[in-house]
Amino acid sequence: MKGPTHPSARRDRAEEARLAQLLDRLAAAYPEAKCSLHFTNPWELLVATILSAQCTDERVNQVTPALFARYPDPPSLAQAPLEELEAAIKPTGYYQNKAKSLQMCARQLVERFGGEVPGTLEELTSLPGVGRKTAQVVLGNAFGVPGIAVDTHVRRLSQRMGLTQQTDPFKIEQELMQKVPPADWTLFSHRMIAHGRAVCTARRPRCGECPVADLCPQIGVAG
Repeated sequence: MKGPTHPSARRDRAEEARLAQLLDRLAAAYPEAKCSLHFTNPWELLVATILSAQCTDERVNQVTPALFARYPDPPSLAQAPLEELEAAIKPTGYYQNKAKSLQMCARQLVERFGGEVPGTLEELTSLPGVGRKTAQVVLGNAFGVPGIAVDTHVRRLSQRMGLTQQTDPFKIEQELMQKVPPADWTLFSHRMIAHGRAVCTARRPRCGECPVADLCPQIGVAG
């Protein structure tokens, strides 16, 4: 005869069930969630993701067609006059720092990787201007390597939904990777971003419209 189930075991099972429901509902609510940056190859996605820092994806998508036409690959951007590059990306903000990062990154790609964007996290994060979030975006969407990209939306929603109490992006990423099935990592990021933009906004989350409101321990808490 089995003894009583330990309270901690019941809590663990309840949390697993909550998480499963949460993931299923987000998948149902955002079945077409995907990377909103426009790109046709890993190089274009890398550049667009770097430009998206402190800038909307919509604005980046307005800038990149002309940028990619002028600098279609790392060698061309590596040799670009810095002032011309700055002018081309100025609408994305912080254009001087971004231009320097892009050119240093392009030169490293030429010198170390034969002008090709590498397909591993370690290699990508060794490039100037490329952090873990940028690398995970490129890997997940250009190379099909699952990863969780912790941007401002993923960070905010993960905390509100009780998926983590961490504040450091790396620690959040590691904790989410333990809870979300690996095959879903990239799509999970897209769904969280879509939900963060549409419903669970930073200042005034629309909890009354939220498909996971009953599963959220911090309904109405903005942060």
